[in-house]
Amino acid sequence: MDPCHDDVLLALGSRPEGLTSAEAAERLARYGANIAVAGVRRSLVLKLVRRLSEPLIAILLIAAAISGVIGDWQSFVIIVVIVLFSVTLDMVQEQKAESAVAALKRSVAVSAAVRRDGRTIELPVADIVPGDIVELRAGDLVPADGIIIKSRAALANEAILTGEPYPVEKRVGACEGPAPADAFDELFGGTSLVGGEAVMLIVATGGATHFGAIAASIQEMATPTAFEQGVHALGMLILRLTGFLVLFVLLTQLVKHGLSLESFLFAVALAVGLTPELLPMVITVTLSRGALRMADRKVVVKRLSAIHDLGAMDILCTDKTGTLTEAKIAHAGSFGINGAESNRVTEFARLNSHFASGMRSALDDALMAGECVGVKDWHHIDDLPFDFNRRRCSILIARGNEHEMITKGAPESLLSLCSQAEIAEGTIVPIDAALRAEIIDLIEAKGREGTRLLGVARRPMAIDRDHIDLTDEADLIFVGCAAFRDPPKLSATKTVARLAEAGVRVKVISGDAAPVVQHLVETLKLPARGMIAGEEITALSQAALISRAQEVDIFVRVSPEQKSRIVQALRSGGHTVGFLGDGINDAPAIHAADVGLSVEGGTEVAREAADIILLAPDLGVLADGVAEGRRTYANIMKYVRMGTSSNFGNMLSMAFASLFLPFLPLASVQILLNNLIYDVSEIGIPFDSADAEDLALPKTWDMNAVLRFTLIMGLLSSVFDVATFALLRIGFNVNVSEFRTAWFVESTATQILVIFIIRTAQPFWARKPHPVLVGTSLGALAVALIVALTPLGGIVGFVPLPASILAAVAGVTLLYLASAEVLKQAALSPQRRKKAA
Repeated sequence: MDPCHDDVLLALGSRPEGLTSAEAAERLARYGANIAVAGVRRSLVLKLVRRLSEPLIAILLIAAAISGVIGDWQSFVIIVVIVLFSVTLDMVQEQKAESAVAALKRSVAVSAAVRRDGRTIELPVADIVPGDIVELRAGDLVPADGIIIKSRAALANEAILTGEPYPVEKRVGACEGPAPADAFDELFGGTSLVGGEAVMLIVATGGATHFGAIAASIQEMATPTAFEQGVHALGMLILRLTGFLVLFVLLTQLVKHGLSLESFLFAVALAVGLTPELLPMVITVTLSRGALRMADRKVVVKRLSAIHDLGAMDILCTDKTGTLTEAKIAHAGSFGINGAESNRVTEFARLNSHFASGMRSALDDALMAGECVGVKDWHHIDDLPFDFNRRRCSILIARGNEHEMITKGAPESLLSLCSQAEIAEGTIVPIDAALRAEIIDLIEAKGREGTRLLGVARRPMAIDRDHIDLTDEADLIFVGCAAFRDPPKLSATKTVARLAEAGVRVKVISGDAAPVVQHLVETLKLPARGMIAGEEITALSQAALISRAQEVDIFVRVSPEQKSRIVQALRSGGHTVGFLGDGINDAPAIHAADVGLSVEGGTEVAREAADIILLAPDLGVLADGVAEGRRTYANIMKYVRMGTSSNFGNMLSMAFASLFLPFLPLASVQILLNNLIYDVSEIGIPFDSADAEDLALPKTWDMNAVLRFTLIMGLLSSVFDVATFALLRIGFNVNVSEFRTAWFVESTATQILVIFIIRTAQPFWARKPHPVLVGTSLGALAVALIVALTPLGGIVGFVPLPASILAAVAGVTLLYLASAEVLKQAALSPQRRKKAA
């Protein structure tokens, strides 16, 4: 045991034979149970209250209550059903975090061999405390964080924390590296021992472990995503517009007529008329259709609003392993001492892997995945298995009168045992200082290319030798090295290029070393700039990291907590961030992102934490998903712009008319009927296509742009409404019922038909609308005309109109639509210019 660990034992009040039961009981009371992943079940009442307090939902519920009070039960039922559907769907999505925690719990050991009272006993992991001595064998899960005090060829799989597929050697010693990936003398809870044996001293349990930190981050309430922030901002905008109009109407009515029940109901109807009752349904239907289209491309959408967030994403952070690479070790070829490809080195390495006894590594498996042509000609005589002290293994094999010892291991240490080198088969030269330096330079250069190397050497043996020992591992002939690599995904280059064209910048965040990541970036030709390591990130304040993260595209040697910190820094910098990862170490960052993505082959925890899962190995579906998200956003914004501008224009017109008319321009029930028919007409919007400009760049909710569109198009609508008022009162001198009927027809027709104008920034005739949108819009208009102009309208106070009035209304409608076609560029272009910038 290393002397420095004596100090740790002393500091923790422990000893090699372990704690006593009394000491363990006292510490269990002090530190709590060793449960890194606590269950999280938020109250359904709290979940419901949080959603009902959202401005848009609150407005809808108030509108429903008002509708019920004034006897409009149809509106009441419609609004309540839509709100309940939306809230229920959202609450079901929240179970995602709880599912991720449940998956994390399944990755934790349930029992361990612990030294207590001078003997080794099997204890539940929850009872382990700091100071305990735990014995581990190959196949065991590590129960908590601790220091190695004894090791025999211990090999740990730490991919759960670092994401790297290569097993890590664990041995006694003092490690000065700050990152978990550098800590050869430590074991971490949730990882596993895949080879050898180890005895560890527990130093941290429960939430204090690295694994506990990951669990805690997954359980934290996530920052509202771009979509949630947008809906909240829209709710606040509608709330302000509604408040302004209602107060304006009440004030004018109070000054002109005094506050009567009729004027109060009129103001209330205006408030309901401004409420986009069908917005939750339109959003849900639009997102659902997007999810179905993405499912056809083998993409599973777990949170519907993530489709919008994917379209709004302007930065994609991705882990290296399993996303840009295949997450499996592959033999990438072999080279001789001159750096040239060498099949001879490969054959020697495969013979060693084939005949060696003892523990096999992932590198052996990668070698044996290829065909060993000459293995049938050789037979095994003896071998020296791999161990971590020598860091190599040797075999003695024979073929006819030829006996050969083949050794493979760490290149630098193996080279130190070699006195000769093989330039080519049958050509052997002595290794002098110059040649040794050349070989070392070659090994270091290959290492900088991101490859893991195994040196291969040989030594001819006497024909009568039937065994080998450690003394034989000397005066070897260095043959070359076998190279291994986690292969890059061939689709990654094309995907990143497509994302770049779509305005999405890709940042690589990895726990691996800088040379490996740099080589991968260069191999895939990723347009990356700058690099920063985990130890530098640790020294940065969050404000400094926000600034640095904007400028750097490659992050290396980062911990799971740092991955999450980087994502949060980018979001704080005003970006909409996606994170793509496949390991438990990626879960905190996946959870922290606006849109979390994982792959089918990822860990269960990563998949549970993600919003979107890619079922196909081709990452190109990401670019397809971005386009789908933007199309979805474009259609949602069509409804938002339509709803706010048309409703605001009509309500403003009625508020203005109430100042000059001796009667209210529409009865409250007629206002609600107008609003209901208009909303139904927009049900077809989710099926519509989008302009190429809408798919070109990231899209975010811009309430200033919505307000600008609302004011411009709403005021245009009001101008034509006032013109209609004047035409009806002065030109035709109609009575109250005729006025209300004619204006209802004009208002409904302009509201419904203008969707064909503003659905595209191009001339309306240049892009055909979807047939479903045509059907719902014209169908709703037909219903409105039937209700207003037939005896059915008598139920709500409408009367038949003469042809002259209908012709005048039709003329005003056509003139309004032509004006909207001209003015829409002024309403849309500032928003588009801002997005392009």
